[in-house]
Amino acid sequence: MTHRVFFKNFTLLVLGQASSLLGNGMLRLALSMYVLEATGSAAVFAGMLSIATIPTILLSPFGGILADRANRRNIMVVLDALTGISVLGAALLFAASGSLTAITVLLVILSVLGAFETPTVQACVPQMQTGGNIAKGNAVISQVAAITNMISPMLGSLLYTVFGLEPVMYAGVICFFATALLECFIKLDHHRRDSSGGVLSVIRHDLAESFRFIGKEQPGVLKLMLLSAAISFFIAGIAIVGLPYIVRVVLGMGAEYYGGAQSAFAFSAILGSIAAGLLVGKLKVRRLSLILAAIGAVLIPAGIAFIIPISTIAQYIVNIVAFCGMQMAIGIFNIFALSLMQQKTPQHLMGKVMAYISTIVMCAQPIGQIIFGFLFDSFTGSIYLVLIFSGLIVCVIGMFAAGFFRRLEKQAFVASEGSR
Repeated sequence: MTHRVFFKNFTLLVLGQASSLLGNGMLRLALSMYVLEATGSAAVFAGMLSIATIPTILLSPFGGILADRANRRNIMVVLDALTGISVLGAALLFAASGSLTAITVLLVILSVLGAFETPTVQACVPQMQTGGNIAKGNAVISQVAAITNMISPMLGSLLYTVFGLEPVMYAGVICFFATALLECFIKLDHHRRDSSGGVLSVIRHDLAESFRFIGKEQPGVLKLMLLSAAISFFIAGIAIVGLPYIVRVVLGMGAEYYGGAQSAFAFSAILGSIAAGLLVGKLKVRRLSLILAAIGAVLIPAGIAFIIPISTIAQYIVNIVAFCGMQMAIGIFNIFALSLMQQKTPQHLMGKVMAYISTIVMCAQPIGQIIFGFLFDSFTGSIYLVLIFSGLIVCVIGMFAAGFFRRLEKQAFVASEGSR
């Protein structure tokens, strides 16, 4: 029997995520513009962002423990309410002093709260959905994220340009409080677990239990985590660093071309999540190795475009098509990989496993950005080498993962037969 994806709880979660992500996107865009205008230094803002990501990396495992120990609905309500209060306090402090300190403190607070909220939200999807609907639910959440990522910078930029930073901060406050209000009406079952022995004892027990699950009981989950981190490493470097570098420096094109590239890239993320939803029940697990290889394969023509004698605009078009194809394949792979991990993880470990995923991926991103930043600088005159060899490496990873995905599919088949 097929159950519908949208019902009251999940609809409220989706609407809440849309409101929260919209507020976050507008706020971070406005904060970045203000800091860049006030200091004239991209390095200062990059340093502020780097400092702010440290709490998320360090605290995410503890956020996972909380997600598995407390009522997830209550956690989301409290965290979004605290986010709204924090932004409101920072806005009032900024209005009084105009200090960058208020912005720095706010970024750190948002990072701390995000460390607890991200694994909680991700753990809610498999608690609300079952079977193939888990992948469909993740696809919907991904679509919402992609759409808000495309809309929020434009809206934030417009509000900032017309009204300044403070009104954008107040708009963010409204979004976060609206999210908390929507989440109040979500109903989730919560089974209290034994918490005897004190906080430290509970933390040690939960961490040991989750490590044992990933390392011994379900090593396939760990391998999926590492594959997701590997993709994040390449994409953070090639897409986040490489795309603007190729458009602005290598091709020497203006900001309007870069804006068009970013819009196309964001739209392809939406298409990728839609495609993932449509492929649920049709895409076999073993085919994920082909999706993984496709992520690398589309980079090869992007590199070849810089070898063959074609015009600059043709090179631009080939690269945009390649990057968009890569983004669509990434969206499909990430949604199915996340859903597989959720299906293999019991509810009492879901929050911790989701926290480990976000932590590993988050650690891979800055490493990828640093390494590919160096590579693009070093090979400016032969950029095709970076693109082609990166594509080949990802293709090889996909081919080597073929056996792993076949085993996963076989395990899933045996488990379904055994449950009949």
